[in-house]
Amino acid sequence: MASPTTDDPMRGRHRTVQPGLRDAVFGRRKFLVYLAAGSTLTVAAKLGIDTFAPGSASAVPTPSLPQPADLQDLGDVLILSGKPTEALLFTVEITEDGRVRAELPRMEVGQGLTTAVAMLVAEELDIPLDQVDMPLAPARPELLFNQLTGGSNSIRSVYGPVRAAAAAARARLQAAAADRWGVPADGLNTENGRVVATDGRSAGYGELTRLAASLPIRELVARPKPPSEFKLVGTPQPRVDARAMVTGAFTYTLDLDIPDATPAMVRRPPTINGTVDEVHNEDDVRAMPGVLDVAVIETGVAVVGETFGQALDAVTALDVSWGPGTVDDLSDEGIRDALRKTTLPLIPPISLPNQMDFEFDWAPISHAPMETNSAVADVRGGKAEVWGGMKSPIVAQQQIAKELGLLPGNVTCHVVQAGGSFGRRLFWDGPLEAARISKATGRVIKLMWSRTDDMRHGRARPAAHHRFRATLGPDTVLRLEHHTAFVETDWTHGLGEILSATAAELPGGNFGFAQTVFMLTVKSPYNFGAVEQVLTEAPIKMHTGAWRSVYSVSSRCGEEIVVDAVAEKLGKDPYEFRRAFLKNDAQRAVLDKVAEEGDWGRSLDDGFAQGIAFHEEYRSRTACLVEIDGRDPHAPRVTKAVIAGDYGLPINPRGLKAQLLSGLTDAISVTLQAGLHIDKGLPLEGSYSQFHYARQANSPTDVQIFILPGEGEPGGAGELGVPAAAGAIANAYARATGIAPRSFPINFPVDFEPFPR
Repeated sequence: MASPTTDDPMRGRHRTVQPGLRDAVFGRRKFLVYLAAGSTLTVAAKLGIDTFAPGSASAVPTPSLPQPADLQDLGDVLILSGKPTEALLFTVEITEDGRVRAELPRMEVGQGLTTAVAMLVAEELDIPLDQVDMPLAPARPELLFNQLTGGSNSIRSVYGPVRAAAAAARARLQAAAADRWGVPADGLNTENGRVVATDGRSAGYGELTRLAASLPIRELVARPKPPSEFKLVGTPQPRVDARAMVTGAFTYTLDLDIPDATPAMVRRPPTINGTVDEVHNEDDVRAMPGVLDVAVIETGVAVVGETFGQALDAVTALDVSWGPGTVDDLSDEGIRDALRKTTLPLIPPISLPNQMDFEFDWAPISHAPMETNSAVADVRGGKAEVWGGMKSPIVAQQQIAKELGLLPGNVTCHVVQAGGSFGRRLFWDGPLEAARISKATGRVIKLMWSRTDDMRHGRARPAAHHRFRATLGPDTVLRLEHHTAFVETDWTHGLGEILSATAAELPGGNFGFAQTVFMLTVKSPYNFGAVEQVLTEAPIKMHTGAWRSVYSVSSRCGEEIVVDAVAEKLGKDPYEFRRAFLKNDAQRAVLDKVAEEGDWGRSLDDGFAQGIAFHEEYRSRTACLVEIDGRDPHAPRVTKAVIAGDYGLPINPRGLKAQLLSGLTDAISVTLQAGLHIDKGLPLEGSYSQFHYARQANSPTDVQIFILPGEGEPGGAGELGVPAAAGAIANAYARATGIAPRSFPINFPVDFEPFPR
């Protein structure tokens, strides 16, 4: 794979990546250090206030005003909400064996966050990466809004506090060595886990930690390294947990060895949000081999067994009468009709000769994480202890306490690394359900959702409808209108604590959250004159939640299809047209990179075509070029992909490439083949064999990914990879087949026999 570069041989000059709105001007920072005396050194740090300076945009004939997400995006809001507790966010502990331990106050769900944060710690402390231990922190209510993992803000929010705490620890160790040797601390250096003097003397961190922790507490000025001095950060590193994952040694929730934990499963209703009316054969089920208990809970009928197999047999044998759910009378067509009626009309309702109108439908999509929604709970003796994947553990703790009638201080929520999420584990459905079963049975419960449970009763990205209108002038776009309606997205996790979560549950509160997220994430990157983006929601009560790049995948994919159509109408090349209308050089740099490396415009055989698209979100930007084999329009295959990403300062380029690769796979899935069919109040899909997420055979064998060298602080990573790839795939499909896609996924038959309800 070629090295990332900003050289542009296509245009014969060196292209400088401009900072744009993302970049900041940083003054000096002072870090107030506090520590606890003892046998280990533990420090935390408080940051000063950053000041931001806006960048400049290129001039074009129809410039667009900055949109809200240009000025302040969702990640910025989440970071600002966490500022009051930033001083408490991160601690670094150096033990007497010289290892460094730092609890991560965000959740690792496979996105590589643990590795990136450990790299920051290792960088500041000048220690090998494998000497950093990074367990996940439990719910810490004192952090208020500052423990939610979402909005691509994790690295952005911890980048400063992590470096500050590690730099403070390094300064403290140098002070301890200076005290021991009777030399000035500013003449000491650190390397490979040791403090080194100019005369050759050195001491390991483990030797110094007790002295460093017992020195008189005082204010200490500690300055993190400038990025120009980074040696580890910015270099590609393998994940610190990769070997454990691929060998099966990694411990997920159901692998935990919790004393007395007993397997449990739940029989769920045949429609979404259905209720239990009556269990007709409870005595017979209780008499089945290995069955220990049966309990009716809010979400169904739970069975506790000696083994999961026995629990599953008993769940299957249950004879239950069910009450109605919330969408029993709705199927796909009814949901589509409701969304079309909810989408605000374009004015005038009939387009004029200089206008182009488009409509797009998107099916709901399951999160479908590899690890189902499982948890362990022990609710006994007026206390509760819960283990599971929780991206918002504070509100999980508070809501579980409320549900059980306990004080929050009597509920402990242990955050366990999960096998996938991208939004699914913002909700604590599994931990709450396990706690309910534990309370009802008086047992320690190890709850497992089946794959069918997860597909049919888990949360999904809601279905959506989009309307676009582009008003054209001579060789330009004068106005872009985008009206969309989504099935109501559940935002009742709030900002990760109970006050904002309660606000979202008030009349109109959830829609207020939806509007805020939409406004702070969805934006057009092009100078298309007057840009209007409007969200409405259909009040359909389904199990919904944020799915990767929540509103942006369908919104920006639709816009990228519009861009191709407008370019064709104006007789422009799609790449050159985008290049002319993007707002700054940083955006053009990633577009140029994929056009150059992917040989944009090269001749291809009939039935094959290229597609290109761009996306910017969370202070990061990417472009994607794909080639597709569309000879069979019902079985298209992406054969090649070239992707470039600019994330500002890259922490771990290998991890960022993985994010873009996973975004490509998600885009192939939701654009071409994967979605949920709703039939009379329940998804038909019940397994991976029925939910057509991309397999190895659907993935291109030729993928090139380039991380451009950026400036300033890191941008967001998790959300970025899907929208541009989706747009490029849709555009390539249209060119290869001559079919303009308007409903997604493009190929969406019910080609399976649904499981019984």
